[in-house]
Amino acid sequence: MEYNRNFLVAIVLSLLVITGWQFFFVSPKKTENHKTTEVTGIVESKEIHQTGVPREKYTTEIGRPIISAQGGTGTPVEMTARKRMAVIRKTDRIAIETPHLKGSISLVGARIDDLLLKNYHMTVKKTSPNIALLNPMVFKQGYFAEFGFSSDTLKTAIPRNETRWKITGKNQCLTPESPVQLVFDNGNGLIFLRKISVDDQYMFTFEDSVKNLTKGDISLASYGRISRVSPPDTASGTYLLHEGLIGIIGNDGLKTKTYDDLSEAKGADRTVSFNQATGGWIGITDKYWAVALIPSQTIPFEAHFSFDDVGGTDYQSSYLGKAFSVASGATKTIVNHVFAGAKQVDVIDNYEKKIGIKQFELLIDWGWLNFITKPMFVLIDWLYQLVGNFGFAILLVTVILKIVLFPLANKSYKSMARMKNVQPAMMEIREKYAEDKIRQQQAIVELYRREKINPLAGCWPLIIQFPIFFALYKVLYITIEMRHAPFFGWIQDLAAPDPTSFFNCFGLLPYNVPHFLMIGFWPIVMGITMFLQMRMNPTPHDPTQAMLFNWMPIIFTWMLAGFPAGLVIYWAWNNTLSIIQQAIIMKRQGSKIELLGKLRRFSSGILKLMRKNNFDKN
Repeated sequence: MEYNRNFLVAIVLSLLVITGWQFFFVSPKKTENHKTTEVTGIVESKEIHQTGVPREKYTTEIGRPIISAQGGTGTPVEMTARKRMAVIRKTDRIAIETPHLKGSISLVGARIDDLLLKNYHMTVKKTSPNIALLNPMVFKQGYFAEFGFSSDTLKTAIPRNETRWKITGKNQCLTPESPVQLVFDNGNGLIFLRKISVDDQYMFTFEDSVKNLTKGDISLASYGRISRVSPPDTASGTYLLHEGLIGIIGNDGLKTKTYDDLSEAKGADRTVSFNQATGGWIGITDKYWAVALIPSQTIPFEAHFSFDDVGGTDYQSSYLGKAFSVASGATKTIVNHVFAGAKQVDVIDNYEKKIGIKQFELLIDWGWLNFITKPMFVLIDWLYQLVGNFGFAILLVTVILKIVLFPLANKSYKSMARMKNVQPAMMEIREKYAEDKIRQQQAIVELYRREKINPLAGCWPLIIQFPIFFALYKVLYITIEMRHAPFFGWIQDLAAPDPTSFFNCFGLLPYNVPHFLMIGFWPIVMGITMFLQMRMNPTPHDPTQAMLFNWMPIIFTWMLAGFPAGLVIYWAWNNTLSIIQQAIIMKRQGSKIELLGKLRRFSSGILKLMRKNNFDKN
């Protein structure tokens, strides 16, 4: 039947799209494992030395990093809490304490290389360790941000990566209420004052004042850099979102490079330099966290992405501002910012507006469906504020989408009902013109026209659902708000797959199940609702189509078992609403609902079997 053929075509296309998405966009890319060896003595060193490119001059020479940031004299070691604390204690520091952050700033270089996210943990358990975002460079997890100055003309010392700043005043702890003041006097007539402040979220402000007490004018340029030893162990390695180096470079817009892009490049291609631009930011982003430098949005800057593997690995996002002059006896002030924290949507958007950061919202990778993805998140988040649970918010979003799409679905289901009603007439046409396929097709088209039937109408609900499906998948996958967001019961993370499995009775049997057999409760519910929805329509007479018709729910159940639980719950709830909606519309059109008849026959068969068993026992 034509209706069944169209319905099955839609289902097959759906399967192909999901399969392609899973294997080409979600499955991890094969990435090279970075081998690390334990180097003894690094954590006992009294000073974190710098190796690599000479520091006498700030260079942007192609093929070389701006400044070598690799800590230690050998390969970085694996970080432990004890080793991390030992290294941090070797340098004088300013403590950081905010509602969201805890850590310290080294007075050597005024470098932020110790930062913990107080409200985020490694696992769902609140007792698990906090996320360590920034760490000293002697470790494989080394990661820091800093600002400094460069000059092509000055021969005297200026603040760089090894500059030892001094605290002025009594405050030695950086909080939202109390900034810290630093000073560096180069002894040759230049005094650098640095005021570091932090808000109650994730934004640091570096206000640098240069006081020129020499007899002549001087020329300086401000620079900033973010350096990282290696990609995070938690890197997804998928094409679903970008992880790596990122920035907005003036009117040139978004620029990105993955870790592999740079590490697999050769020679000069390991450094990517961009034309001087005004406005934007540059940094390194992970799935849920990011560190970004925000130079003055009115001063032109040159941006660079680079990778160096001399004396260890080193990924860098950096910029060099346009040189400015300071007259003799004058003071010049320049303000830069650094964001270091969780990529919360409202926080990122607020910074873009409050500080005037150009396209800062793109720090979150909304994807090419951003016109659907971000509005969907905004709606889910708004509903979450009302109901207090992201799972219930997703259920409510599904209802809202059903209401919005009701006119199209109503028209589609009406057309499907009419098509079922004309099946006897279609069978007559096929028998009458069995030997003349052209005349048969013409008669069927005329029948469709007369009965106002669109043979493709049954495909539209599925076709429209897929952009929504992918947008929700993206929201669950990239937004930190969904990370570790519970539903109820055993679903404690909507962004992770259902942790139960049918093959150990959902945890009742004491053995672990192989990953490919992790088919949880919610995927099974989704499969059942899909099975029932497909049974709303007649089973195809063609054996191949009938087999596909029967196996499709099972295949989808197995495939979606590895998808985020929130997405599977959405699909199951959407199927349930579709069944109810289709049943009401088809009944009003006078069309027979196949599912009800099949359920009646199934229940009657069960009752007969039970009666027979009771009769045999008696």
